[in-house]
Amino acid sequence: MASVPDGLVPLIIRASRRNRTFTSENVARKRVRERALRPKPFGPPRNLGAGVKVDAQLDDGWPVYTLTPTRSTPVGNVIYAHGGGWLNEIVSFHWRLVAQIAAEASTVVTVPIYPLVPFGTADEVMNRIVAMVRANTATYGSVALAGDSAGGQIALSAALALRDDGVTLPATVLISPAVDLTITNPDIPTVQPTDPMLGVPGAKVLADLWRGERELTDPVVSPLFGDFAGLGPLAVWSGTHDILNPDTRLLVAKAEAAGVEVNYTELAGQLHVYPLLPTAIGSAARRDIVSVIAQGLGT
Repeated sequence: MASVPDGLVPLIIRASRRNRTFTSENVARKRVRERALRPKPFGPPRNLGAGVKVDAQLDDGWPVYTLTPTRSTPVGNVIYAHGGGWLNEIVSFHWRLVAQIAAEASTVVTVPIYPLVPFGTADEVMNRIVAMVRANTATYGSVALAGDSAGGQIALSAALALRDDGVTLPATVLISPAVDLTITNPDIPTVQPTDPMLGVPGAKVLADLWRGERELTDPVVSPLFGDFAGLGPLAVWSGTHDILNPDTRLLVAKAEAAGVEVNYTELAGQLHVYPLLPTAIGSAARRDIVSVIAQGLGT
C-alpha cells in the first residue's frame, strides 16, 4: 500500500467533504435512503496480496468471508466487525487490514457483512456476533474480536455479552471505537474543529436508527455504560483529532478501574481510525495490531 504523507490526510479528507453525512442531520437521512435503495458493494479487492486465501458463504442471510493464511498453519480466529457509521459497507482499507492480520498473525479471520441501517439494529447484530464466536470457538479454538469505529461498538458490546455468559475472550481489539451513542461528552465540541471525518448531528441520526428498540444507554448499543469487571484484555487505539477520543479515554479509565488489562495507544494529532490510513503512522499501528492479536491467540 502506497504511503501518503501524514499531514496531507486531513486536507484530502476535508477537500472531499466526506464528513457531510455526519455533520448534517438532513444529509444523514438522505444517505440512509440512498444506501437502502442502492447498496454499495462489499466484496474484497482482487489484489489483496499473496499469503491469504479468501472464501465466502451465506450464513443465515449474511455474507461471511473467511481469510486463511496460506504460508503458515493458522492458530485461532479473529472475528472483525468493520466500521462505517452503521451505514457504510466495508471498504478496501478494512480488507487490507484483515488480510494483514490473517497473513502476519497466522490466524483465520472471519468478516461478517452485517445488515446496516435502516435494516440492521444493534441487538440483532450483537446477538449474531455472539453466536458466531461460539460457533467459531468450536471450529478454531481460541477466538478474538476486533473492530473499528462502529465495528468497535459491536465488538465491545459482544465481548460484554459473552462475559455475562462466562466467556472470556483472549483479546478484544478496538480501533477508534464508538462506545457512547448518546454523543453527549462535554469535551466533544472542543475536539470537533480538529476532526475532518465525523460530526455530531448526523451521527445522532444514525445512532437513533441503530439502537432499534433499546435505549441509547443500553450496553448493547453503548458499551461504555456496561460493567467491565471480568472482561478479557482490551487493546485500544485512538487519535486526539477524533470526536470519539474523549469517550475512548473514559472507556480506558473505566476498564482499568474494573481491573481489566488494557493496552492503550493514543497519538496526538491523529485522526479517527488512523491505523487504517495509508500513512507511515498507520502502517506502524497495523503492525502493532497484528502483534497484539498474535500474542493474544498464541500464534
